[in-house]
Amino acid sequence: MATEATREHVFKAWDENTGDVIQLMKDYISIPNLSPMFDTKWQENGLIDQATELLANWGKKRDLKGFALEIIKLDGMTPVIFATVDGTNGNDAGTILMYGHLDKQPPLTEAWDEGLHPYKPVIKDGKLYGRGGADDGYAICAALLSVEALQKQNIPHARVVIIIEASEESGSPHLPKYMEHLEDRIGTPNLIVCLDSGCGNYEQFWITTSLRGLIAGDLTVKVLDQALHSGAFSGLVPSSFRIMRQLLERLEDVNTGRVKVEALHREIPQQRIDQTKSCAQSLGKAIYTDLPMVKGCKPVTEDLVELLLNKTWRPTLCVTGVEGIPPLSTAGNVLRTHTALKLSIRIPPGVDAEAAGEAVKKVLLADPPYGAEVSFNLEKSASGWESPALADWLGDAMNKGSNYFFNKPANYIGEGGSIPFMGMLGAKYPQAQFAITGVLGPSSNAHGPNEFLHIDQGKKVTATVASILADHYNHFKK
Repeated sequence: MATEATREHVFKAWDENTGDVIQLMKDYISIPNLSPMFDTKWQENGLIDQATELLANWGKKRDLKGFALEIIKLDGMTPVIFATVDGTNGNDAGTILMYGHLDKQPPLTEAWDEGLHPYKPVIKDGKLYGRGGADDGYAICAALLSVEALQKQNIPHARVVIIIEASEESGSPHLPKYMEHLEDRIGTPNLIVCLDSGCGNYEQFWITTSLRGLIAGDLTVKVLDQALHSGAFSGLVPSSFRIMRQLLERLEDVNTGRVKVEALHREIPQQRIDQTKSCAQSLGKAIYTDLPMVKGCKPVTEDLVELLLNKTWRPTLCVTGVEGIPPLSTAGNVLRTHTALKLSIRIPPGVDAEAAGEAVKKVLLADPPYGAEVSFNLEKSASGWESPALADWLGDAMNKGSNYFFNKPANYIGEGGSIPFMGMLGAKYPQAQFAITGVLGPSSNAHGPNEFLHIDQGKKVTATVASILADHYNHFKK
């Protein structure tokens, strides 16, 4: 493969002065197109449609042979960008399915640093700041440019199918219907490339080996129908907050953070432990020193391997929202009627999310303290994913591409977050190989304030994917 020609084509497209990728990402970041869970009026607001059309119109202008791109809309569902590129010699090397998404998480506007804003793109120190660029607007650019780079050099490639959805940040509720609707047009891929994951550093190509699942829901404790004077009635009426603390203690050891519900655990495969040790050796203390912890705050342990296993193969509990508690500025001496928390519980790959959700619900609702009114509304349950055994050709291809464009071999990492689509694809295409990668590295802060797209990483990931596509053809061609 002509690596310098690939580098030149991809890097030129990503260059702010010579290409159009960065301007596209700036325009995309400027659109506040929240995922449907966070914008329940997304259809009438039209922002998801606006972002979809922006990315699709850019895609339609790519110089590709055998190329078709369209926006597909099913009734009541967010749209999907569906693109196909014919294989160089028909379908003699099978089909590659490439995936990304374009919907965004909420902005958290007030938390961004001065001069930065979720919908006002800023380039600083080689990073494009703004919501959604790295998660996951860049995906359509990386997918199409990787194929385009090969065609410019007359390097053969397999048939390519690209799906960019718009409900991933809500758990991909609309995607199964699209997969069913497009099943015949997709075919049966032998390689699936997902561009919605992360990287341990910005110095090499990273492959995601596993993803945790997610159980999310609202836990509510109610003790009163009307708020009462705290001086007159505290000590008589139990505090909803104290009851909430008792319920959380059922889920989590307050001293260690270990989740107590055994149905949420599984034994960690030795192969993943070995990969985690290698990953920890590569990243060192940057695993936690790059985090924006306040001065004096320490990680839960300084054992680097245990830290990585905690965030990739062990269940964890986070409280991500609260209701029923007034802000400090307006808090009076009142015994509140209720306390409600949004719980986000990550579960390891291999744990059935529905069964785990029911186990959590059973633990929380059993024998409510003081007979309080306790409810748990389970909003989401998505199982995790573990990649199948890596084929030798794909491992070699990843290493070769990483060495070409990063001057370092590829590395492997488990991710603590979820990509619901991966579990769905793993079940649907059990014979396929997976190349799960992305640009979300240290401090890139997906979903949070100051999210950024590392431009150089975007360039190199795109070029590495092009190299993998070329090696894929050489392996599968008939």
